[in-house]
Amino acid sequence: MRVVEARIEIPMGSRNKYEVDEKTGRIKLDRVLYSSVYYPAEYGFVEKTRYLDGDPLDILVFTSAPTFPGCYVDCRIIGGMDMIDCGEPDVKILAVNVGDPRYEHVNTVQDLAPHYLQEIQNFFLTYKTLQNKKTEVGDFFSVEKAEAILEESIARYREES
Repeated sequence: MRVVEARIEIPMGSRNKYEVDEKTGRIKLDRVLYSSVYYPAEYGFVEKTRYLDGDPLDILVFTSAPTFPGCYVDCRIIGGMDMIDCGEPDVKILAVNVGDPRYEHVNTVQDLAPHYLQEIQNFFLTYKTLQNKKTEVGDFFSVEKAEAILEESIARYREES
């Protein structure tokens, strides 16, 4: 199982959408979610990666307590979720906090409660509805596919740098 360092932009339970400026490292409040929902897990990215949408690779980190914007978390990849955001591919890598014993047993997305996975899909399907922006949520995928996407994103970043 691969351990990566995630930089958290949005703590779980937050309705604030923070973004880290890649050039300056500053954290800025981008918006407050328009819908009556909150982030179901820590949300951030893996530095020095570039996904197909031109942004760093997104990552959701499952942990038992929220962190804070800008926090770095060592996490173990457990899979991912396919998604399309406003017509652009926008996968989400799923991981667990390696420092949280409550997630010690979680090695794949199948180790999470099925209802929890439904909550994740529902959040990403509906969180932009009141902005009149369309998202499509696909299936969850394996650790191996998530790690391959990570490697491709690292290579893409290196090519651009």
